[in-house]
Amino acid sequence: MREDISSLSFAMLCLCMNSNSMRCKSNPFFQQAYTIISYIRKSTLSITPTMATTWIIPDIHGCSETLKLMIGQQIKPNKNDRLIFLGDYIDRGPDSKGVIDFIMELERKGYSITALKGNHEDSCIKAWESDRQQKDIFGLQTKSMVQKDWEAIGGKETMKSFEAFWPNEIPEKYIQWMRSLDYYVELDNFIAVHAGFNFNLEDPFSDTYSMLWIRDYQIIPEKINHKKIIHGHTPVNLGFIDLTINNDIFQFIDLDNGVYMTQQKGYGNLIALELNSMEYKIQARADQIR
Repeated sequence: MREDISSLSFAMLCLCMNSNSMRCKSNPFFQQAYTIISYIRKSTLSITPTMATTWIIPDIHGCSETLKLMIGQQIKPNKNDRLIFLGDYIDRGPDSKGVIDFIMELERKGYSITALKGNHEDSCIKAWESDRQQKDIFGLQTKSMVQKDWEAIGGKETMKSFEAFWPNEIPEKYIQWMRSLDYYVELDNFIAVHAGFNFNLEDPFSDTYSMLWIRDYQIIPEKINHKKIIHGHTPVNLGFIDLTINNDIFQFIDLDNGVYMTQQKGYGNLIALELNSMEYKIQARADQIR
């Protein structure tokens, strides 16, 4: 590009010097050529090529303000970058609806989003479906066991964010979005999943339940193409997160720092890991947890 500009500069200046004007600098042609060349040079030098980044963000749990700070002030993605979310957008925190709305808006604006399903989305979907099938008893609506199980892990906070008392009052578009989420994504050197895999099976990719819920498992690298697992689901402290990121002895990276946790030292932050540089960002919780 610079060689092209240099050639263009030389050609224009030669034309100017061969003109009938006694003073080249006063020649209008020279002045116009100089202005064009200066503009092209300035525009070219201002272009700084940047490598597209890939960010992985774990469990958000209704902390919409924390997520917005992470995306808007720390990651600052452009549309060439990729954002991979590990699931658990809802429950526990105050604004589950706001988290989903924010990610939906990023998708609508054309950002590269890969959103995976977590066990909390799975519980919400099942509670919504169960509530739609639940029959009144003597004219009174009752909670299903599925709804009670979901409420026990933070479902009440999610319904409150939707101004709903019953799961089926959550608008269906949100349930459809949750249903559409992938269980895992395979990258060049990593596999991202919410919880993990069941390596007791010949094909760990066949067990979607474990991808959402499993906690303890022994990794067999041959079954996942010798790729490192990146997951959330199980909260660990900042020191252990750093250890799994920066030490090759680990066959996994756990990014969940329990953003909703308020009483334990070393917890309560949202993490984002960039896969090209293996650098990570920490966003302290900005949402109020009750």
